Amino acid sequence: MAKIPEDVIEEIRSQVNIVDVVSQFVQLKQSGKNLFGLCPFHEERTPSFSVSEDKQIFHCFSCGRGGNVFKFIMELQNVSFPEAVKKVAEMENISVDEKYFRESGNSQSSPENTQQKALIDLHEQSVKLYHHILTNTKMGQPALDYLHKRGVTDQTIATYQLGYAPAQRLLKPFFDERKVDFQLLRKSGLFSEDQDGNLRDRFVDRVMYPIRNGSGQTIAFSGRLLTTDSDMPKYLNSPETDIFNKRKVLFNLDLARSNIRTGEPAILFEGFMDVITAFQAGIKSGIASMGTSLTEQQIYDIKRITREVVISYDGDTPGQKAIKRAIDSFNEQKSNLVMKIISIPDGMDPDEFIRKKGADDFKQLIDHAQAPVEFELNYLKKQYNLDSEIDQTNYIAEALKLISRVDSGISRDLYLNRLADEFSVAKQLLQQQLAPLIRQPAPAAEPHPYHKQVQVVKQQKHFSLVEKAEMQLMNRMLHYHDIWLKVSNVSGFSFVDEQYQMLYLLAEGYFTKFDDYNVATFSNLISEDSLQSLLVDIDMLELPDNPTNAEIDSYLNILMHRAPVEEKLKKKRAELKQAVKIGDVDKQRALTIEIVKLEQQKRMKQQV
Repeated sequence: MAKIPEDVIEEIRSQVNIVDVVSQFVQLKQSGKNLFGLCPFHEERTPSFSVSEDKQIFHCFSCGRGGNVFKFIMELQNVSFPEAVKKVAEMENISVDEKYFRESGNSQSSPENTQQKALIDLHEQSVKLYHHILTNTKMGQPALDYLHKRGVTDQTIATYQLGYAPAQRLLKPFFDERKVDFQLLRKSGLFSEDQDGNLRDRFVDRVMYPIRNGSGQTIAFSGRLLTTDSDMPKYLNSPETDIFNKRKVLFNLDLARSNIRTGEPAILFEGFMDVITAFQAGIKSGIASMGTSLTEQQIYDIKRITREVVISYDGDTPGQKAIKRAIDSFNEQKSNLVMKIISIPDGMDPDEFIRKKGADDFKQLIDHAQAPVEFELNYLKKQYNLDSEIDQTNYIAEALKLISRVDSGISRDLYLNRLADEFSVAKQLLQQQLAPLIRQPAPAAEPHPYHKQVQVVKQQKHFSLVEKAEMQLMNRMLHYHDIWLKVSNVSGFSFVDEQYQMLYLLAEGYFTKFDDYNVATFSNLISEDSLQSLLVDIDMLELPDNPTNAEIDSYLNILMHRAPVEEKLKKKRAELKQAVKIGDVDKQRALTIEIVKLEQQKRMKQQV
């Protein structure tokens, strides 16, 4: 294994715009000098995740994560530094000698990461085996015929790496030949275990749909039973494992993301075949949840990458109920997404509609999609016998509750006109009943995730005088070489906090190789997560230009004269607290005298 040379790392970093990489995973919007979005590392409702195109770094004001483009990929995809370098290079089609990456990830991976990679590798090998059986063997021919009959082309089969798990149970022998660890196979979810502890292929006689994570790695499968006369379930999904949690996965997100980034709405389907058929027809922004109900994490992942979602579920009664649940889920999460609803005619599912009517007709459905309230009004209407006066009254009362949720006054008025005409009710009477139901919109509420001027949450951190001095002095030293030289030549100077001192020593090494300071380049030389985050915190400080000698001298005075006294005070106060706790009166008296003297020293130094 060869270490990646620093000049190769810097060459890759310099050719990549961090905004282009981050935008593949986070919907960013300009605010001032930087771009902001919802942090991909924790859940939040207001953007606190910042990307600086000038500095080529990211920083979350809430959770504190930060770094350059490599650090972003490391954090997001849970990979080592060499693996992140490779992934970034591949994203931007930058050619790098493969020798730098052979086994390089293993040397920096934790045991947990190593096992996850091994599990993913098992799934990738399984994909290849199942795909080969489907496309190149006689035993796979019935499954291939089934897919062709459903209109799936060979190109689509290759794109999605669809496969076939035969009745002969070939996967376990396949891995046994390769001497794969039994416990790893057991944890993979690819096998079921009998009472004697023996493993057997979980998927038998099934068309196999690989399920990938957001990075395009296979983490699970869904198998569709090929035999129609079996009492086995029609669809069988992988169980949850260390790499697969169905509540956190959106099928096809890895392929759909780039199309959503170009401005296409995310189209939310129910089933895998809906997504695949739509993709084959040129509608490539489709995704599907892994269950009957959307989860909070799935909604958050959708919200991170788009402002608009089109829900396209089956046209039958269960499908309509699922649409209603999806609308409720989005509303409960206060997603602020623009939602539209497609109504598939004649009880068809999207897969069937596209195959029968074609992509153009489906695109027409998208263009004429309903607003959520319009769908809900129609859905609600089916729950009542509108020939009954009582049911009419109840329906109108419930309909007004739905209309009251509409923010636009014009839209509310249009719905009221329809309601008044449909039931021959005076519009003024409806307005009187609607008025007390209308919720007062929050001052910041809009139908988009954030405003033209992004409201950014910056978590307030409370720093001591010494901490502020260290942070601001380090910022000045890094950005102004004359200040770096001045402070470096001060006899006996060192930072109080060991993290700052370590960063200072690393910066000394950096300036022996580089003349000019670049935070993204410097970040490449720092392996410790806490130091990378500290560096970004320092660099994101907003300080006035042209620092004065008096400013730098004040920092030095605090760190070299006042800080030692404060550190002693801190220590003595802790000792006094302990003495009080154990009831040592003599020690309490002695420590109190020492603290008084130190307080006097502190006041004297403040006057200097």
